[in-house]
Amino acid sequence: MSRNMLNGAQVIVDYLIQEKVPHVFGLCGHGNIQFIDALYERSSEIKTISVHHESVAGFMADVYYRVSGRPTATFTSCGPGSANLPISLANAFLDSVPFMAITGNVPTSQFNRGAFQEMYRHYQADFPSTVRTMCKKVFQPTRGEMVPLAIRQAWKTMVTGRPGPVVVDVPFDVFMEAAAEEAPKASEWSANISSRCGADPDGVEKAVDMLLAAERPVMLVGQGVRYGGAAEELRKLAERLQVPVAASASGLGALDVSHPLALGLVARAGHYQANHAARQADVLLALGVRFDDRTSSSWIPGYSFTIPPTRLIHVDIDPEEIGRNYPVALGLMADVRTFLRQVHAELDRRDNIFRKSDARKKWLAQIDGYRKEWDKFVAPGFSDDTTPINPQRAAAEIDKALPEDAILVSDIGVHHNWLLGFCKPKRPDSLIGSMGFGPMGFGVAGVMGAKFAAPDRPCVSVCGDGAFFMHANVLGTAVEYNLPVVWVVWNNYAYASIRGLQRGYLGGRELATDFKHPETGERYNPDFAAMARSCGVEGVRVDRAGDLGEAIRKGIAANRPYLIDVDIAADVNPAGAGVWELPGLGQSKAGIGTRFQPG
Repeated sequence: MSRNMLNGAQVIVDYLIQEKVPHVFGLCGHGNIQFIDALYERSSEIKTISVHHESVAGFMADVYYRVSGRPTATFTSCGPGSANLPISLANAFLDSVPFMAITGNVPTSQFNRGAFQEMYRHYQADFPSTVRTMCKKVFQPTRGEMVPLAIRQAWKTMVTGRPGPVVVDVPFDVFMEAAAEEAPKASEWSANISSRCGADPDGVEKAVDMLLAAERPVMLVGQGVRYGGAAEELRKLAERLQVPVAASASGLGALDVSHPLALGLVARAGHYQANHAARQADVLLALGVRFDDRTSSSWIPGYSFTIPPTRLIHVDIDPEEIGRNYPVALGLMADVRTFLRQVHAELDRRDNIFRKSDARKKWLAQIDGYRKEWDKFVAPGFSDDTTPINPQRAAAEIDKALPEDAILVSDIGVHHNWLLGFCKPKRPDSLIGSMGFGPMGFGVAGVMGAKFAAPDRPCVSVCGDGAFFMHANVLGTAVEYNLPVVWVVWNNYAYASIRGLQRGYLGGRELATDFKHPETGERYNPDFAAMARSCGVEGVRVDRAGDLGEAIRKGIAANRPYLIDVDIAADVNPAGAGVWELPGLGQSKAGIGTRFQPG
C-alpha cells in the first residue's frame, strides 16, 4: 500500500470523525482488529467504548442519539459477534433511530469456502441477509476502493428521510486494502442535505380549515415530534388554538405532562382523559405517530379512537405510515416541525382564528371532568404502603425523586406500563423507552448511552429483574468507564407482563413465567445488590415505598455506578381506559369508562 493512501478502516474512521462522532461502541473480534487499529491511530479524536455483549453496544448507540440528536457507530466482528447485534438494530429501525453498524466479515479470498464464522450455506459471506429486515440498508464493499462510496452513501441513507440504522459489512481484507488518498469530505456530501420537507401548501390550508372548524379537536403526538425537534412548535400551536394534546407512548413528554392542555397517554392502559377525548374528537391531528395496536386499543373502535366519524389529519415524514391503519380525511407527507411552522404561518394570515372559542371552552371543560374522574380512579394506589411495594406507588416515588433534568431510560416489561401511566415527563428526553421492537435489555444498556450523551445529567434506568439478569454484564462496563448511572431493578420475581397474560387470557395456567426456588417453591432471584457490589458497583435493597425515593436520591448523589434492588408486587397490572386484544383469546376490559358509541 502506498504511504499516501488510506486503507478501508482508516477511511471509515476519518469519515466518522468528520461527522463529529465522539464515541463508537462495540466488541473486538478477529474480523475487526484492523478497524480497531484505525481507531487506535485516531484515539485523541474519537473514543472507543468496549462492551461485554454486542447488543449492549447497539442499545447504547440508540439511546445516545435519542438524548444528543447525533448518530454514532458500533463495531462488531464476523459471525456470532455481529449476529448478536440484530436485536438492537431492529429496535432502532422500528423506532426510527439512526446509528451506523460497522460489521466485520471474513476475507474476500475466503468467500464461499466455509471459513471460520462465515455464513455461506445459501450465499457467500451472507451476514447482510441476516439484517436486511432490521435496518434501512446494508452496504458490503468487497474492494478497498469501494469503501469511500459505501461510507458516504451509508451515512446519507441513515440520516435522511425517516432516520434509521444502516449496516456497513466489511470483509477483513477490505479494512486493510488501499482505499483512497483521503476520505470523502462529509461537509460536501451530507452536511447540506435537508429532509425537513414541508407539506403540500394546499394541504396545509385544508388542515388549518379543519382545525379551525372543529368543535372537539385533539392533537395526537408520537416520536416524530420528540426526536424531530418539534416540541416548541407543538406547544405554541396547542396554546394558540387551545387544542388539547394526547400522546402515544413514544410521544409522551413532547409536551410537558403538567401543561394544562396535556392529556397524557392514549393507549390500552391510557389515561381516561386522553382516551376519552381522542375517541370523541371530531378532528384528530396526528403528528409523527404510527397508530400501533397498543396506542389504538387493537384498532377496536370506541376505546382509543373512533375513526371515522373522527376526521383524521395524519402528518408523517414516511408516507407508508399514512393510511396504514386508519382512513384519512387528509394525509400529508412532511417533517412534523416544518409542517407545524407552516401551520403557524398560515394562521398568521387568517383574521378570525377564534370563531369556535366558545365550543373550545366547553370541550376543555368536559375534558377537565374526565381528568378528575381519572385522578379519583387512581388515587388509592398512591397511598398504598404494602410490602412488596405497590407498583403504582413505586412509579410515583421514582418520578418524585428524579431531578427535573434527569433522564429516565425504561426497559421493556410491565414496569414500563406503570412508568408511562404515572411518571410525568417534562421534556422530550425525560422518559425514554422502546415501543416498536420492545427488546429486553434496551434500558439496562441504553442508560449508559444516555450518560455518554449527557454526562452532566442524572441518568437512571428502571428495568425488570428478567431484563437486568439477561444483561448484567453492564455492571462491568459502567465500572470500567466510571459511568455514574443508577439502575432501579423492578424486582417482581417473574416475567410478570407475560404472567399477567396467562392469568387474564389463559385462566391462570402459568408456566415458564415465575422464578421459584426448586426446594422451597418460594420466589427466587439472585441478590442483585450483592451481585452489583461484587462488580464494584454500590448495591442496596429496598422493600418499603417510603424508602425508594431516598434511595434514588442517594444513588444519584453518589456520582458512581449504583444499583437499587426494589421488591415490587407482581399481582397488580395497570388499568386504563383502553383495551387490548389477542386474536383468538379475546380482549381485555377497560379499567375505567366504557366503549364510546358515536351518536
